Amino acid sequence: MTRDAPFKYFRTSPEIIRLAVMMYVRFPLSLRNVEDLLHERGIDISHESVRFWWNRFGPMFASEIRAKRAERLRSGPQWRWHLDEVFVKINGERHYLWRAVDHEGEVLESFVTKTRDKKAALKFLKKTMRRYGWPEAIVTDLLRSYGAALKAIGAATLQETGRWLNNRAENSHLPLRRRERAMQRFRRMRSLQKFVAVHASVLNHFNAERSLYSRANFKQNRAAALAEWRVLCAG
Repeated sequence: MTRDAPFKYFRTSPEIIRLAVMMYVRFPLSLRNVEDLLHERGIDISHESVRFWWNRFGPMFASEIRAKRAERLRSGPQWRWHLDEVFVKINGERHYLWRAVDHEGEVLESFVTKTRDKKAALKFLKKTMRRYGWPEAIVTDLLRSYGAALKAIGAATLQETGRWLNNRAENSHLPLRRRERAMQRFRRMRSLQKFVAVHASVLNHFNAERSLYSRANFKQNRAAALAEWRVLCAG
């Protein structure tokens, strides 16, 4: 059974939809900012169209990017993961965003919970390991929930803790904090979980590590990422 084309019945071209979703998710822009920027390019759409497109197609794009990355990671050994959690307020109530980052700084998994205990850490670890396999080492902070959860799954020997060891995971929260300010915080736990999953996949896709390459290699990698983005959900 073949799946219907995701852009079927849409009058707007897939190229414009992909561009609008990329601009809204990748950069700290509001829906109306995206509308104004596209208007300057001669594309007349409503900010509500941008909202509908990102809600409908954002998870599709993220799923395709994530599936390719998971397949690539599971085909070879993984060196080190960095785990960290940060609080996020939703309607004045504190929630916790757990994040797993690999040794290259790319986000593997983002998970939102109401608590910061062993049960939440265990669920987060199982979800990440089910998708990507097991790493050789897991760097965490001194939160006891990590140790208890790793012990429960028989991975206590993988844990590493130490000052400044977990900077990769802590720095990975910064792009989301910028988006949080632009969006004037989140209003539902479900919408936060949906956005962080899409946001992480898009950032991974365009993560060119420009400080580690020459200008020529950076331009080549950026062009390759854009070319792959333009054919998402085209098959």
